[in-house]
This record gives sequence, C-alpha cells and structure tokens, in this order.
Amino acid sequence: MQRDDTSSTTATQPGNRPVRDLRAWLDRLSETQRLAVARPGVDLTFELAAIAKRLDGQRATYFPKPGGHSVDVISGLLSHRDWMAEAMGVEPSELLTHFQEAVRTPLPCRETTSAPVQEIVHREVDLTRILPSPTHNEFDSGPYVTAGLMISRNPRTGVQNVAIHRLQVSGKDRLGALLLPRHTLAYQQMAEDEGHDLPVAIVIGVDPLTLLASQAIVPVDTDELEIAGALHGQPLDVVKCLTSDIRVPAGAEIVIEGRLLARERALEGPFGEFPQYYGERGERHVVVVDAITHRASPLFHTIVGGGLEHLVLGGIPREATILESLQRSFPGVRDVHLAPGGVCRYHLYVRMRKRVEGEAKNVIFGAFAAHYDVKHVVVVDEDVDIYDPAEVEWAVATRFQADRDLVVVGQSLGSRLDPSTADGLGSKMGLDATRPLAAPEMKFHRIRVPGEADVDLEQAIVSHQWRKFHARD
Repeated sequence: MQRDDTSSTTATQPGNRPVRDLRAWLDRLSETQRLAVARPGVDLTFELAAIAKRLDGQRATYFPKPGGHSVDVISGLLSHRDWMAEAMGVEPSELLTHFQEAVRTPLPCRETTSAPVQEIVHREVDLTRILPSPTHNEFDSGPYVTAGLMISRNPRTGVQNVAIHRLQVSGKDRLGALLLPRHTLAYQQMAEDEGHDLPVAIVIGVDPLTLLASQAIVPVDTDELEIAGALHGQPLDVVKCLTSDIRVPAGAEIVIEGRLLARERALEGPFGEFPQYYGERGERHVVVVDAITHRASPLFHTIVGGGLEHLVLGGIPREATILESLQRSFPGVRDVHLAPGGVCRYHLYVRMRKRVEGEAKNVIFGAFAAHYDVKHVVVVDEDVDIYDPAEVEWAVATRFQADRDLVVVGQSLGSRLDPSTADGLGSKMGLDATRPLAAPEMKFHRIRVPGEADVDLEQAIVSHQWRKFHARD
C-alpha cells in the first residue's frame, strides 16, 4: 500500500498498548480525525455503502440510526494497513512478525459468567427488525451480515473455530451461508454425517485484534480467540452462549446464536466479493437463528464487499503465513506484501537479499506453494519498497528481462473467485526483478541526491510567488 498523507498522520507511537476494545478504537479514530459521522438516517440500501466506500482507506464511518433503525452502524474500521499496526501497538514494519508470534503462542481464554454482550436477550427473533443489515453492491441479493465472526465447535473434540463467512439475511430467522472448504465446513460435515445440526454463534462488533485473529491461517482445531488473546497480551474474556456450549467474546456488541442445519440448503447470492466481482448464486448452507443477544446500545459493524477493509483483513494473515513459509527455506527473504491492486490475494511482492543466481526463481515457486490464491509473484532486491507500487514497477522495468527472468506455470489451482480461471484452474506467473549478482558495481547502482531526506521544506521554501524574487530587466 502506498504511503500517503493519511498514513503519515497515523504512525504508531512507541510504547502504545494494544487496543482491546472496539469502542476505545472508535475513540482513537475520532481523536485523530479518522472517523466521519454521517447524517442520521442514511438509507441501508446502497447509500450507506456508497458513503463508506468514498471514505475507504481515509476515514472510518459512523452511521447514526441508518434507515430509521435504532442500532447504529460502523464501517471502515481497519481500512488501512498502518491502522492495524497501530491497533496492535507496534510499528508497521513489525506487523507481520508480531502476528506470527501471536499465532505461535496463543493464550487460553478466560471465562466469565456475565458479559455486556448478553445485557439484552431476544428469544423471539426477527433479523430484519433487530439488526440494521445493509445492502452494499448493486446486484447483491439483499442485505448481508458481512463482519460476523462465525464460531463453531468441533463435534468430536470440542475445540472452537472462528471465521468470517458471508451471511445473507433470508428471513426473520434464516441466514444463507457460503461455506468454503475450510474448518467450519469440516465441522458442519462431521455433524451432518451424524444427522445433527451444528451450533454456531455469529459475533458482530469486536475489537480490531479479535477481528484480525479470526483470519489467521492455522491448522484445524486451533481456536482463533486464543490468538486474539496473544495479540492483546492477556487472555480474552469469553462467555458461554445461552443456547449452546460455544464461548463468545464477552465484550462484543452483538451475538446471533443458531445452528447450521443438517441436509438443508437454499439459494444464496449473488454477492460482491473481494476480487470486486460478484460471487455467483447457488445452493448454500442455512443458519436458523435461535436467539440474539447484545449490549444495551449495540453497534453493528459492516464490511463493504470488495472495499479496503475487506482486502486488508484477509491480506495481513496471508502475508504472515507466506512470509513464515518462505523464510524457512530462504533466509534472505526480508518481507512480503499482497498488493491492494491484486485484491490483497493474487499479487505478491517479495523483498529479499539474493545469495546465488536462481534463488529468486525458487522463491517464486515457494510462494506459489505457500498459498493457492497467489497468482503473480514479483521478487525484488532489498533496496525496493514493496509497499510502493511505483517502486516495484520500476524494478520490473529496469531489472527484468522476459526471456531470462519470467516463470509461467499453467493449469494450476488458484482462487475459484477469480473469474479469469476455469473454476479455479489457471496459470501463475513469477517475475525475477532482482539484479544479477555478477553485474558491474555501478550498472545497477541507484541514483541518489545527497541530503534529500534531510531537507526541511518549511525552511527551504519561503514563497510561491516567483516574480517577487526574479530580477527585472
């Protein structure tokens, strides 16, 4: 992501502590002019998403009483990479290593018997009345819950899983759920094989670090709430649901308690997804809602499909996983970045210190193996800023030759949401944009103006009126 004026105002200050509360994060954004409050009553169909999208990556948005609903909506809370580092209390350069350490050293949760999220209880549920679910994109099939953490338990081991799934509001007590072939689906299939529904809890409105932890790429039977505790630096407080044994964050805003129904499917979609195309309509899993609990005055978090918050949340955990995978085999790899232009999934930039010729090509193959979503890889030297697309493009322009440095792999598994693939089957490409090790010293030596970084422009620039200083004839 490019370092722009917005990011320069959000730099982490040394000694900052992790943000452990959603409302504290809203206060932080408000105090630093990164929270915009919309006029009350904006329309939940398109208008709310339109405003949030216009402010994407610049400011989060607070929507009082949208559509006349009694519950306020928030969006764009984590739409800048540096904001996530700030929420962690670390410098942006430490973001991935800090996340990696939390994944390696999770903290067991701390259970409580009373919690703000259970202040209000609805046993007679009507999703359309209780929750202000927006409709985001033009051809979305209706309102969606997009920032809900779905928590389920392995029916055999009892270990919890946390993930975000798109959830279509299909009726008063029905949600359509797209379950990709990952841990939630594995748990659901276990329960369905035994003829049982799978209890789930959908948690809306959590702190930034719990939200990020939900996206960690970890083995099955790893509870992501314990990773959230490690990011917080202390165990996460959880409370038992009213209708199941699932434990949910006690400080959350809203919890939908329900069950993924066995052997029942219904139409869901289309829905605007992260590649900024629509995920198609199809027969999906169904959640029946048994109860809703929430704070006395809850906040409903929505993530606009295809927006920066959507991309950044998915991108950072993937970067951490890919970096760890590459560094095991290639110690010279310094950093990786899933570029926003590649929807934080498909385009990977790798910065490394190359030791021998050919190593960059091996890194390319390692990146393909690290995550199937990766489609294009560019490997650059240490002097290139991989968070600046112009820098990466410059490296390709001046250090890459297609007949020598291009790697193409056909008929490979990629993302099924990439419309250019054949149901996920497509090609992958790698570009070795590193300098040849045997090149003469000055051939690839970057130009530099001495003292440029130290110039104080406020002292150097005294006027914008050139004629005041131009000698007249």
